[in-house]
Amino acid sequence: MELPVLQRLKKELADLQHELSHKLPKDLAEARAHGDLSENAEYEAAKNRQEFVRARIGQIQGRIRELSLYNVQSIPHGVVAYGSRVTVEDLEDGASQVYEIVFPEEVNAAAGQISLSSPIGRALLNKAVGDEVEVQTPRGKRSYQITELVTMHERG
Repeated sequence: MELPVLQRLKKELADLQHELSHKLPKDLAEARAHGDLSENAEYEAAKNRQEFVRARIGQIQGRIRELSLYNVQSIPHGVVAYGSRVTVEDLEDGASQVYEIVFPEEVNAAAGQISLSSPIGRALLNKAVGDEVEVQTPRGKRSYQITELVTMHERG
């Protein structure tokens, strides 16, 4: 089973490769047809976009290689890992918060999706229900206890 983030990155890669090989050459040819390239804003914009797209393609290809090493079967059971939905309780004020642990490309703070490389993500990694973690937050050091954990495997 392929990670959802890989599917999204592969789609973005295909879209950018299509843009680089089909749309941008047309844009450049059209801008070139307007004459003097030294003062041609459309040509400059198309060249800049072409550079950006090439760089982004390189980034995505590298990230796909890295993420391809992840295997859903290798994600641990019973502890916080990629794809886990974890409920923590703030030991100071008793407030509960639910987080889903995701790769940086998938972060959506409003939806409770946090990166496994964020401070709280790193603190929670490989912990189980009942474990306490301490995290440096903008509001200072906070202590949390894991009260509920649903791993990627349990979520189906």
